[in-house]
Amino acid sequence: MIPAAFEYYRPKDMEGVLAVLTEHGDDARVLAGGHSLIPMMKLRMAEVPHLIDLQEVAGLGGISVSDGTVRLGAMVTQSDIISDAVLADAAPIMREASLQIADPQVRYMGTVGGNVANGDPGNDMPGLMQCLDAVFSLVGPDGERDVAAREFYESAYMTAREDDEVLTAVSFKVPEGGYAYQKQKRKIGDYATAAAAVQIVKEGGTCARASIAMTNLSDTPVYSEAAGAALVGTTVSDSDIDAAVQAMLGDIDPAEDNRGPVEFKRHAAAVILRRAIARAWSRA
Repeated sequence: MIPAAFEYYRPKDMEGVLAVLTEHGDDARVLAGGHSLIPMMKLRMAEVPHLIDLQEVAGLGGISVSDGTVRLGAMVTQSDIISDAVLADAAPIMREASLQIADPQVRYMGTVGGNVANGDPGNDMPGLMQCLDAVFSLVGPDGERDVAAREFYESAYMTAREDDEVLTAVSFKVPEGGYAYQKQKRKIGDYATAAAAVQIVKEGGTCARASIAMTNLSDTPVYSEAAGAALVGTTVSDSDIDAAVQAMLGDIDPAEDNRGPVEFKRHAAAVILRRAIARAWSRA
């Protein structure tokens, strides 16, 4: 449980971060809250000769809601999300999801940027960001670029972020309609066995738009376009929800692990999504 030796850097600005990344390439990694990277280093599952702490880098914090857009700096913590009243009013699904992440100790240190950037399919924020159609801002030696959350994840721990890039912010349009983040886990602090993020817009008693994403049911978060489409134009009856669930089940690919066999995970996913849709519809 002791990591291999490493050089530690604590730059004050992004220029300093990029300088270390450029110099050391694959041997350098950035550290945000540390709840994903540090355990892997302690278990020797990741060896990082050069560790760059982002805690003092200016410009990576802050939550803003302006002109219909929500922006979260990469170093915003889950606790920051929970306590921000403006964000809770604009995008209440963010607070609902953050309250289900681990425990207060983790939430005080765990960051949005760290949660979405490392490509862990068990993390809660990647699927939620796909549901919200978020955009990730990245900065590297060649400048800045934006990548859609729905295009960011390639496989487990593999993303569209280059080794010399840093994720600096997450942004999305203020969501409309009803919402729900539903999660099933074995115990507090564990990854989800299955989780669902749902946003639904109701017009005239029918579903006008629906966005659905699932967590920890494949080697990437799963944005289920088919599940959302199954609800559009319906009154979201039990049979309509069943159709959406069946569509979702066609998109996931869970693997057996210590949270259960494949069929149990598929069952859990179906139950969780039914609950999330019903809850989001009731709030719409």
